[in-house]
Amino acid sequence: MSGQSSNAVAELAWSEDGRPRSTLFDDIYYASDGLAESRTVFLRGCGLPRAWAGRRRFTVAELGFGTGLNILALLQLWRDARPLDARLHLFSVEAHPLRPADAARALAAFPEVLELAAPLLTRWPGQARGFERYEWPRLGVILDVATAEAGEALAAWSGPADAWFLDGFAPSRNPQMWRPEVLDLVTARSNPDARLATFTVAGAVRRGLEARGWSLTRALGHGGKRERLEGRLPGAAQIPAPPQEATVLGSGIAGAALARAFARLGAPCRVVDPAPAGGASGNPAALVSPRLDVGGGPAARLYAQAFARAVDLYTAETAEAVIAQGALRLGSSAKDEARHAVLAGADLFRPGALASLSPAEAHARLGAPAPLALFLRDALTISPAAVREVWLRGADGRAARDGTHEIICIAAGVETRAWLEPGLLQPVRGQASWTDRVQLPGLPATWGGYVLPLADGGVLFGATHARGSEDIATTPADDLLNLATLAGRLPELADAVRAGPLAARASLRAATPDRLPLAGAVPGRPDHFVLSGLGGRGFTTAPLLAEHVAALAVGAPSPLPRDLAEAVDPARFVARAARRQARA
Repeated sequence: MSGQSSNAVAELAWSEDGRPRSTLFDDIYYASDGLAESRTVFLRGCGLPRAWAGRRRFTVAELGFGTGLNILALLQLWRDARPLDARLHLFSVEAHPLRPADAARALAAFPEVLELAAPLLTRWPGQARGFERYEWPRLGVILDVATAEAGEALAAWSGPADAWFLDGFAPSRNPQMWRPEVLDLVTARSNPDARLATFTVAGAVRRGLEARGWSLTRALGHGGKRERLEGRLPGAAQIPAPPQEATVLGSGIAGAALARAFARLGAPCRVVDPAPAGGASGNPAALVSPRLDVGGGPAARLYAQAFARAVDLYTAETAEAVIAQGALRLGSSAKDEARHAVLAGADLFRPGALASLSPAEAHARLGAPAPLALFLRDALTISPAAVREVWLRGADGRAARDGTHEIICIAAGVETRAWLEPGLLQPVRGQASWTDRVQLPGLPATWGGYVLPLADGGVLFGATHARGSEDIATTPADDLLNLATLAGRLPELADAVRAGPLAARASLRAATPDRLPLAGAVPGRPDHFVLSGLGGRGFTTAPLLAEHVAALAVGAPSPLPRDLAEAVDPARFVARAARRQARA
């Protein structure tokens, strides 16, 4: 999903009985009995729940998320007819997302689904460009929503689907969604014996689907619609094998996030680490913030999606680990004013997530004189130990049930290089300093250096950056270097810190040549996967990338668009070298 999207917020008109209508497409979202309509057209049309009987994993894809009513009807059915220990994966596309207030108004007419709708109404999809993930853990359900045009979203999705809800507006009003390229992708992203359901019986759609191998049946319609379509691809349904056991090597934030991700996919997992939290995960506090890039390219999109996912998971699942919310990115020159304005207006982040501040505004939030700054509303300061404690529960180092491990995930920081080609990971030593004698006067701040509050009082600041060094012994010289960095931005705080004793810790970050993580299969080892090279933003990227790696390992849909998956693929360096050699 590259480039700027043309997505626009849906503009609605409301009927007298409270139903929404798209003013862009001049078409309704649902009939007066919307839930009954969803059950008849899409659930019955795809043969549910019979189609998922005996399946450990079932995937449904939808074109036209709209009010989310089809997804909610499906969740109700899954709750009542879920196969034992099965997982449901959902993927939905919406080019014109509703405003949150409009979504809440539309769904208020269906009180029986409001409890299931809570995760969506708390953070309605489409407020930022790209993929967003939602979960109903007790139901074993994962939903990925892509805010994009249908063809763009399907090209980016890993798939494949066992059933399709084609719920775009009528082809005569919205031909873009029904064009041949989209039907090609629907078919390409389908498993054998996939089902399909749609309201439309338009001749062009019927002929297009039949030409791509779908066997179609006209069925009795719903409400004022006389007919609808049900479709099926040839072939035998693929029944996924029971989940293999995963062994994760490393119990830092990458290993803990992998343990969590495998658990969500129903895969047994154990974590082995002879030196727990030996890297930066052993520090008393960590900052969760995005890497900012005014260009809006793949790296910017990756870090924006990872940041949003990390914030959602930490606040929802490890609330006790959150020390503070909000941070300032301090500027360093006059050029930062324009840069901050561009970042604050970017559609990669949720509305209000970034805000450009004047020096006076930054001073008020920092509690000390400050230059202009960028306010990071959703940034978190967290306790690494508290996050790891939650996500590592139940994933200990006991031997596997049968003594074999068919999935190996290496999340051992710099030590991961033992499984990789030389040069893919380099150590970067960093020493952080802290004291419990001084309190932070305002929000946490970052500027190349950083200063964060500690859970029990005090401040953490630093950190040094020594590429190639592997000596983790702390040194007074590095404490002085950290103090000098702090004094350059917050001299009064630095003077207060300097008066008392300091504690310190040095650890190794793992960095890659292109400054992007490694997340995926180890080249040449199909049963080995790696999550490493996270640099200084491991707590931002690990949750999302762990979900990606776990999905690859068990054959589930990934939360990453394809181009971002390629950007973090450990094999990318080999592929680049091959392309260079071919050009030469």
